Amino acid sequence: MDAILKAGQIVKFFRDPEPFQVLKGVGFTVEKGQFVSITGKSGCGKSTLLYILSTMDTDYEGDLEIQGKSLRGMSQNQLAAFRNEHLGFVFQFHYLLPEFTALKNVMLPALKLGKYSRDEIEHRAMEKLRLVGMEEYARKMSSRLSGGQQQRVAIARALINDPAIIMGDEPTGNLDKANSTKVFDIFRELARENHQTIITVTHDTDFAAGSDHVIEMQDGEIIRA
Repeated sequence: MDAILKAGQIVKFFRDPEPFQVLKGVGFTVEKGQFVSITGKSGCGKSTLLYILSTMDTDYEGDLEIQGKSLRGMSQNQLAAFRNEHLGFVFQFHYLLPEFTALKNVMLPALKLGKYSRDEIEHRAMEKLRLVGMEEYARKMSSRLSGGQQQRVAIARALINDPAIIMGDEPTGNLDKANSTKVFDIFRELARENHQTIITVTHDTDFAAGSDHVIEMQDGEIIRA
């Protein structure tokens, strides 16, 4: 198996109001196509770690390599371009734009990337909506969808640029059991069928138990990997 992400001795301090060490030399490797859950109690550092892995937080010590490329020293513009092309994100809150349809929301990251024509992007967006069982709601305003439907549209949006890694921050945190299971099944299929890598932070023990690999954190350190 090929390593798609390597984190090496990541150290992170919060400096306000006074220095506090959040991550204490965290290191691990994720293989291509692996479905990984990062777990631990609130305050253990797992969401902070995810923001570093996602390249959104660059104020840390240590090494981060994605697809064989070291991300240390890249400019914010370079990181933003890398993120848009190689990473997809699903958060606890869907962050869909309410004034747009489901389809338009899914299209937005691809329009920003500018790799395909608008017609091609619309076709790809419909494919992604089909993948998450939402194609019949494509023309519906996102504000008119249920919470579970909105989260599935958010997953389709995360998939539009065919990212190598999909990162989720409590992706089932606002969902009931039935919708949580649907989201889990989508992630499972993406890893198994599309060989996309999934890295999620979750409190959901059932969700974590079904993933390929669980990384458990406590007080800024990995206690089980």
